[in-house]
Amino acid sequence: MSTSDSTTASIPPEAIEFAGRMYNAAREGQKDIFEQALPAGLPANLTNEKGDTLLMLAAYHGHADLVKLLIQHGADPNRINDRGQSPLAGAVFKNEDAVIEALLEGGADPDHGSPSALSCLAMFKQEDKWGAKFAAAPGKGKAGEPASS
Repeated sequence: MSTSDSTTASIPPEAIEFAGRMYNAAREGQKDIFEQALPAGLPANLTNEKGDTLLMLAAYHGHADLVKLLIQHGADPNRINDRGQSPLAGAVFKNEDAVIEALLEGGADPDHGSPSALSCLAMFKQEDKWGAKFAAAPGKGKAGEPASS
């Protein structure tokens, strides 16, 4: 066993285990846990080793109420994971209507990420369903990502 990995060695095992429990709770939509943990100081943008935030995990697994709660506590609806995916694109991919609504209301930018949620609409032939809402989204163009040329 190598002791040269100071990053892992400096994080107490209890903290790693707790974070793992929080990611699982987000996947499972355990809103009651977050109603206690967020006001007590749990970072709303806690991110796992793949760059997935609690919001991304809750959104991808269809938990609209938890998505709303996380956004209310400061979770960034436009934080992309290590693959460049946004929570909104994940919700479109999974066809999670209530989550899409919650993310749009919470400021998610349909143009953000790669592929963007807007691109996912075309890929999954959902333009008729969401095109107008995406065009009128309050967060459209506001993700703060520099324009690529």
